[in-house]
Amino acid sequence: MIIRPTIELPLLAAIWGASFLFMKIGGPEFGPILFMAMRTFVASLLLVSLLAYKKQIRLLFQQKTAIFIVGLLNTAIPFSLFGWATLTLSAGSTSVLNATTPMFGAIVAVIWLKDTFNNSTILGLLIGFIGVYFLMFEKLNMPNSEVILPVFAVMLASLFYGISANFTKKYLSKVKPLVLATGSQISASLVLVPISLFFIPDTMPSIAAINAVVVLGIVCTGFAYIIFFRLISALGPTKAISVTYLIPTFGLLWGWIFLQENISMMMLFGCSLILFGVALTTGIFSLKNKLSITVSK
Repeated sequence: MIIRPTIELPLLAAIWGASFLFMKIGGPEFGPILFMAMRTFVASLLLVSLLAYKKQIRLLFQQKTAIFIVGLLNTAIPFSLFGWATLTLSAGSTSVLNATTPMFGAIVAVIWLKDTFNNSTILGLLIGFIGVYFLMFEKLNMPNSEVILPVFAVMLASLFYGISANFTKKYLSKVKPLVLATGSQISASLVLVPISLFFIPDTMPSIAAINAVVVLGIVCTGFAYIIFFRLISALGPTKAISVTYLIPTFGLLWGWIFLQENISMMMLFGCSLILFGVALTTGIFSLKNKLSITVSK
């Protein structure tokens, strides 16, 4: 592995982990719909500019219907669900729950693409979902807790990510990643911006909230996609997607440093179970002879 990917992989995880921090800062003042509409719009401006620089704008009109569907499944719907969930959940907890995306991707692949489950996958799914329970254990047992629906919203968003990944694999595998990313952000903006006009806040959001949505759009969406494409080129898609497993670490860290979010031993235990479950589900770890665990190469 060359030096640049070794730097860019954790950098990307740090950036995407910080996205939950910015959602927590700006979401309550803008509202989840308007906040995410602005995020996709800002990202669209950046990505379209890059696509124009590469003289590839015309490629946006190839398979535009399928790209629009990806914009809904991979951006508009899950972004809105995450935006709403972070009004209740901590940034760290949301980032950990997001790590279940590969597990949902595996389930969708079995149902839709007729992939098969092995023993490692089944055990990984079980361990991962048990980890979700332990991650949220303390909040689930609080009086008058309202955490169940937000947790469900994040899991549903992760499911949509899993559906989108399989849809992309089946119908859009030959589309350039930058074209797909740009098209999906534009599509999401076309859906979210008109809807967001019905959710204009009564008071002007603070400078901190405005800065949060700008940084989220430019850095955590537009710039992050550019890094991700570079990693795909340097490492291949399988290794590049391993960034998913690093995101919760940074999500918890940024929430603890900047928002003073509490990190309990129960949360760390749940986080560990989720990440271990994801590793089993996706094949990073696999069972051998039902007793030992081997690292997949």
